[in-house]
Amino acid sequence: MLKVRVIGAEGEQVGILSIQEALSMAREKELDLVEVAREADPPVCRIVDYGKHKYMLKKKQQETRGRHSQSQLKEVKFRIKIGEHDFNFKVRNIRRFIEDGDKVKVLVFFRGREIIRSDVGSGILKRILEDVKEIATVDQEPKFEGKMMWMMLSPSSRRPRTVENDNSSGGEDAKNQESPGGGQALQKERPGQDPA
Repeated sequence: MLKVRVIGAEGEQVGILSIQEALSMAREKELDLVEVAREADPPVCRIVDYGKHKYMLKKKQQETRGRHSQSQLKEVKFRIKIGEHDFNFKVRNIRRFIEDGDKVKVLVFFRGREIIRSDVGSGILKRILEDVKEIATVDQEPKFEGKMMWMMLSPSSRRPRTVENDNSSGGEDAKNQESPGGGQALQKERPGQDPA
C-alpha cells in the first residue's frame, strides 16, 4: 500500500499515512489532499483548500514576475545623411530606452555607394556614445555587418543624479541658462541648405 507524508491544514506534520487514511482525514475537514512534492520519498501531500492553494501559487508567481523587470531590446536606426534635429530626436529616444532599463541596438545603414563612407558611420556611433556615456555602457563595440554598422548599449550600473534632486547645487540646467545658447543644438550648414 502506498504511503505519503501528510502535512495538516495548519502546516503541522501529521506523519506518514496510507493514501486512504490521508484522503479520509481531508474529507473530515472538508478539504482536499494535494501532492506538493512528488519526488520526495515518501511523496509529500498537504491537506488544503485546493482553490485557495491554486490562487496563492498564482499570486506568488505574479509577485516574482513583477520583481524581475524584464528588459527589452530596442533598435534605433540612423542613416549617414541624418539631419541634426532627427539625430537629437533619436538620441533622446535612446536615452529614454536606457533609463527605462532596456538594451538598445544602434544601427547605421548605408545605401549604395555610401558604403565607402564608413568613417561617417563610425563618427555617428561615437557621437551617440558620447551623448549617452553617463547612463550607458557598450555591450558590443561598433561592428560592421553587410551594409550596416551597429553597436549594443545597455544601462550602466551607476545612475546619474536627476535635475530635480540637484536643485540646490545649481546643476547642469543652471549652467545652460547662464550661457547664451546653452542646451540648444547648433545646426551646421550643409551645402544645398538655406540657413534658417
